[in-house]
Amino acid sequence: MELPVFTVDSFSSGPFSGNPAAVCLLHSELQDDLYQKIAAEMNLSETAFIRKLNPTDDFHSENSNQTLTFETLSGALRARLDGDYIVMDLPINEPIAQDPKEVKELIKAAVGELTVQDVLYCGSLKKIIVRLSDTYERHVLESLKVDPQSLMRCETTGKVKSLVVTLKGNPAGQPAYDFYSRNFAPWYGVPEDPVTGSSHTVLGSYWAEKLGKLKMLAFQCSPRGGELKVSLREDGRVDVAGRAVIVLQGNLRL
Repeated sequence: MELPVFTVDSFSSGPFSGNPAAVCLLHSELQDDLYQKIAAEMNLSETAFIRKLNPTDDFHSENSNQTLTFETLSGALRARLDGDYIVMDLPINEPIAQDPKEVKELIKAAVGELTVQDVLYCGSLKKIIVRLSDTYERHVLESLKVDPQSLMRCETTGKVKSLVVTLKGNPAGQPAYDFYSRNFAPWYGVPEDPVTGSSHTVLGSYWAEKLGKLKMLAFQCSPRGGELKVSLREDGRVDVAGRAVIVLQGNLRL
C-alpha cells in the first residue's frame, strides 16, 4: 500500500520556518498501531491523518475557497482559504488572572529575574500565560533559555501542560506586530513548540482587551518563528490565519 504524504511548514511563507507537520492522506482507516508508527517515522511534533468522510468527495476540489470541516478527536475544525492564507475557525479561550505567588517557582524557571507584568491561566487548555514588562523588547524574549526539565520539576500537579511567555509588540516595527510569544510544553514532550495556533485563541482574547483591537498581527519567536493573523469575532470565536508551504511530497509505502 502507498499513501500520499507531505511535510508542510505552516504559519510560514517559506521553507524551514513556521511549524513543520506531516500530512498523510488516507483512503480508509488504518490499524491503530500504524498511526503511531507512521508518526514516529515522520519524526515531527505533529502528524495529521486525513480521510474523506464521503468517498465520492475529491481531495482536490475545484472550489478552493470553500470552507472545509475536519472531524477531529478534539471536535470539528473548520478551515477556509482566504487569498494565500489558511484561516482556522476556533473557539475563543479566555484566561483568568493567576496569583503569581502560587506559581512563582514555575515563573522563575521560565523567565528568571525578568519583570513580569501579568500572569494568567486558561483551564480549558491548561496553559499558564506570563506577560513580560513592556519595558522589554523582542530580543529579550528571543534570548530566553528555558530548561524544560526545570519547568517539569516546578509543576507536577497536572494543572499546567504548557507555558506561554508573551510580550507587547512594536507598532512602529516592520512588520508592526501587536504581540510576541513563545510556547513551552515539555509536559507534552515538546520542549518548545515552533508555532502554536491554540495558544493564540488565548493570547488573542487577552491582547484584544489590552490593545483595544479585534484584528492583530502576532509573531511566535521560536528559533523557527511564525507569523499569525488573529481576528476576534462577535460570535465568540476567533480566526487564526497563516500561510503554509509544502516542502516535501511523496508516497509512504506500507
